[in-house]
Amino acid sequence: MFSSISDLESAILSCDQCKLCQENNHGPTSYNGSACSPLAIIGEGPGGVEDEYGVPLVGPSGQLLDKALWSVGVTRDKAYTSNVIKCRPNKNRTPTIDEGQFCASIWLDKELALIQPKVIIALGSVALKYLLAPTARITKDRGHWFTTKHNIPAIATYHPAYLLRLTGKDLVKAKWEVYYDMKAAVEKCQELAPGNDLKSETIPNLLELYYERKISRLCKSTT
Repeated sequence: MFSSISDLESAILSCDQCKLCQENNHGPTSYNGSACSPLAIIGEGPGGVEDEYGVPLVGPSGQLLDKALWSVGVTRDKAYTSNVIKCRPNKNRTPTIDEGQFCASIWLDKELALIQPKVIIALGSVALKYLLAPTARITKDRGHWFTTKHNIPAIATYHPAYLLRLTGKDLVKAKWEVYYDMKAAVEKCQELAPGNDLKSETIPNLLELYYERKISRLCKSTT
């Protein structure tokens, strides 16, 4: 068991325990936000921008996530954001259930045991299948509370990457569903951890915050 989030992060970033770290990426990504937050946001896996910056949900999907969270009174510096899968799969393919189970059993379980959030928002199918059950379906289980094996209440909602693919009435409907799912998560946080401030005055610029890490990762990949 790791005693600090910095030690755990160092171990994650140096992981080479599966073939995903060899799938034409810059290596494992870690987390962003506050390890002291009562709210954890768990996504699927890194995309191209996340692979470069070394942290989850900072590309177009992450920027949409920021807007959705802002609407319910949350900024990412006041929450803990991580992924089930730490390395970007080749050509940004969807990770398999087995890949998610293997990676998350090594790292995500340790993260959740260390930070002990009060509430989890599961973004998308991969996160839902790990946190609830391999047979879970985002279209059926979205918006319903469940308890993870870590004994943490969780609610699943659509991954922002899914919203980016929608248009018209489908997009409007899905956005409202995400809003109410996240609003429920915030209310549960307020119930279980009253007095915690989940929102800064402005949305933090995560690309700026992690720019030096990006440069470091890109330099390593060329040496």
